[in-house]
Amino acid sequence: MPAPANTAYDAVLIVSFGSPEGSDDVMPFLANIASGRKIPASRLETVVEQYYHVGGVSPHNKHCRKLQAALAEQLANAGHNLPVYWGNRNWHPLLESTLTDMAAQGHKRVLAIVTSAYSSYSSCRQYLEDIAAAQFAVGPNAPVVHKVRAFYDHPGFVMPFIDATVEARSRLPLSLRTEAVLLATAHSIPQAMAQACDYEQQLRETGRLVAAGAGFESWELVWQSRSGPLEIPWLEPDINDRLTSLAATNKTRSVVVAPIGFVSDHMEVIWDLDVIAAKTAERLDISFSRAITPGTKPDERFVAMCLELIEERIEPGTTCRSMGDLETRPHACPPNCCPKRVIHDQNDHPATPDQK
Repeated sequence: MPAPANTAYDAVLIVSFGSPEGSDDVMPFLANIASGRKIPASRLETVVEQYYHVGGVSPHNKHCRKLQAALAEQLANAGHNLPVYWGNRNWHPLLESTLTDMAAQGHKRVLAIVTSAYSSYSSCRQYLEDIAAAQFAVGPNAPVVHKVRAFYDHPGFVMPFIDATVEARSRLPLSLRTEAVLLATAHSIPQAMAQACDYEQQLRETGRLVAAGAGFESWELVWQSRSGPLEIPWLEPDINDRLTSLAATNKTRSVVVAPIGFVSDHMEVIWDLDVIAAKTAERLDISFSRAITPGTKPDERFVAMCLELIEERIEPGTTCRSMGDLETRPHACPPNCCPKRVIHDQNDHPATPDQK
């Protein structure tokens, strides 16, 4: 195998939200999220109970460890001498600690892969802000960090969702599979925030690709995990509201849910879909089946996608693969893309647990 092109990068950094790994972690984790934000105590109490319901453990960090190991192996097999680090926004290993370790080991220029596929404030720009804050805390020796492009339309993200959606449909009762409605779900955000980015447009494109690939003639994009003040409009309909209306007006008897807005099966998927939405469907006598996300195992194609996104930046001329009709996102985000644009002073109330 020929040696890869000379690269200006010397390490890879997986950046994620973070999650507690035991009951004792839950309150400190939520305190990190709530720091500097006016989050109602009732909201935090609700999230605490959700974590305690599942033993205080989210699988999110476990998924990140698996991705870190799998990506390191693929990089090595491809001949790239790029160690893979991992840092979180809200729980250990925290970004500041990881960047401190990277600086101590002499790393100067780093490529970051964020465990979020779409473009919005909370799924992209906020991660960049957190990276910048960690760099500032580390000081002048902190490595330069560049983020790879949004990957919502990459085959390594879309194709695993297609296969998982087909598999989820196969778990429905045989007599209900043909008539099943596909609901593609994603984390809701304030409408004002959505109007300032391509988040909804990108999700609709991914949903269209997944629906077509999985053989669904019709599909709907619905939302979950809303957490902000009721007076602020968020993207709708909520999945539970839509299940209710489908049962009432269309006499729907079965649904397949594809959580296309998420990379792995963390607490928002487990709680909001596997617990809450599944209970809503059961109450309405609707058969419910949910597709697994690409980063959970992780799917080999998802890991290979991460390798491709890295090689796009380190090997000039590498093809940037994508699917669908939207223009491939640029390598570097424009300076003013995806602004926060919150209304009043909601300060990003956290949705559930380990967002994005």
